[in-house]
Amino acid sequence: MAMNAVSPAYLEIIDFIAAGTTPEAVSQYRPSPEAQRRIGELLEWEKERVLQLEEKAELDHFLELEHILRMAKAKARQILERG
Repeated sequence: MAMNAVSPAYLEIIDFIAAGTTPEAVSQYRPSPEAQRRIGELLEWEKERVLQLEEKAELDHFLELEHILRMAKAKARQILERG
């Protein structure tokens, strides 16, 4: 996906990481309602039709980042449990 076509959800996650964070913030991170709506929209469209290349790239990038965030959340919870 070209940088000028990066979705707001993708940029939102980048901003969260770039701003610096704590294990607590990582473990509690949730995408904004707008980002959740957009991803839900793409997932719904994917069920109904073949996504356009930009839509598919946007969804794939978000799903990759979502996987990384899940792993980061699990690690953050481990850190918090060790206290």
